[in-house]
Amino acid sequence: MGIIELENVRKIYQLGETEVEALRGSDVEIEQGEFVAVMGPSGSGKSTLMNMIGALDIPTSGKVSIGDEDIGEMKQDELALLRSRKIGFIFQEFNLINSMNAWQNVALPMVFRDVKKSERKKRAVSLLEQVGLEERTSHRPSELSGGQRQRVSIARSLANNPEIILADEPTGNLDTKTGAKIMDLLTELNNDGKTIIMVTHDPNDAEYADRTITIIDGKTNPEDERTDNEN
Repeated sequence: MGIIELENVRKIYQLGETEVEALRGSDVEIEQGEFVAVMGPSGSGKSTLMNMIGALDIPTSGKVSIGDEDIGEMKQDELALLRSRKIGFIFQEFNLINSMNAWQNVALPMVFRDVKKSERKKRAVSLLEQVGLEERTSHRPSELSGGQRQRVSIARSLANNPEIILADEPTGNLDTKTGAKIMDLLTELNNDGKTIIMVTHDPNDAEYADRTITIIDGKTNPEDERTDNEN
């Protein structure tokens, strides 16, 4: 059994009197320690698939398991605890709080785990050092470049030491050179044992992954592509 499993998952959204079927019986299995890319055209269901994998939404039918937990059987507070314990999120738009400096942004997820403030700062600074921002710990997002902000976002995703990292277009707002550095950093995290699931439209980014899951019209490709990479 994988660390993440989707079995015949359907997701229907009600928009007024119209039903929109975002997922149409998708099956996915991801093993512990894999680096998986998710690709597909706009409107194919990538975001909905990631919402399922990230326990941000539950299926209309079918089963989504994270570890040995069925998210369809969980209440909202249980889902929030699951996300806090097991999943770190990296966003294309960084989603940093401008009124907080770098270490405070990184420390924020630890607040919800009742970690003492002194320990939060110590761990946040250590994580920023890990991503090469030891000299930017007190800088606010507006004082950082796009690549530096994404590094803060990556450090924040590691705050609670999750098993799984979900990255949504992590290089989408970055130039090619900076994006490559971010992909190298994600590869390092994967080499350290983190399971990485990344939505991307960029085939160059997908080359960093062990395999690519393609989703079209709400259905995943049963024969996903494996990548022989040297990264």
